[in-house]
Amino acid sequence: MLELFFKGGLMMYFLLLTSVVALAVIIERTIMLRRKKVLIPEVVTMLEQIKSPGDLQLAESVCRKFDAPFTRIILTTLKNQDLPPEELRRLVEDEGKQEVRVLQRGLTTLETAATIAPLLGLLGTVLGMIKVFDIIQTLGVGQAKALSGGISEALITTAAGLFIGIPTMVAYMYFNHKAESFILDMEKYILELLNKLIRFRRGEAVPEIENIKLGK
Repeated sequence: MLELFFKGGLMMYFLLLTSVVALAVIIERTIMLRRKKVLIPEVVTMLEQIKSPGDLQLAESVCRKFDAPFTRIILTTLKNQDLPPEELRRLVEDEGKQEVRVLQRGLTTLETAATIAPLLGLLGTVLGMIKVFDIIQTLGVGQAKALSGGISEALITTAAGLFIGIPTMVAYMYFNHKAESFILDMEKYILELLNKLIRFRRGEAVPEIENIKLGK
């Protein structure tokens, strides 16, 4: 394996760096994008059990136990529950746009790594072929051993670029889909909370909020 690495030439070092960055992001996202870490079960249960204004103080105390985007959005909602519905909705959406960045953190890096790895491999291929033609120009086509080094470098970097890029792109698509799914679930729970708060305003002709958008 090391022999193949060194045969690949200079571009293999850039490919190695790309693979290390991609692997680090994949490990971090695997740990952070777990359902129980994003949609904390205790908080979800608490939201479902809110039946009266008296439950809101308990809800706030439960959320304060967890430092996560979901709980921070809920706390913002509870602290500003006296605002007019549309103003409250806009405030929660603005807060949500800031907080959901935590769920999408590293995905741009992962997408970039998946894109540039094959390009780095292609660049290595071009450099290897330039070396081959330089040898042909200098020694002619009869020097098979000399030519094989440049051809080997070209093929190894291409394979390495694809070997890194394909799984990284798969990982990016998986984590991106997972983050979007969590954002939709968060929107559902926050919308239910907002409408509960509105219903608690007894005697006020306040319409319920029909939708909320936490992401972009």
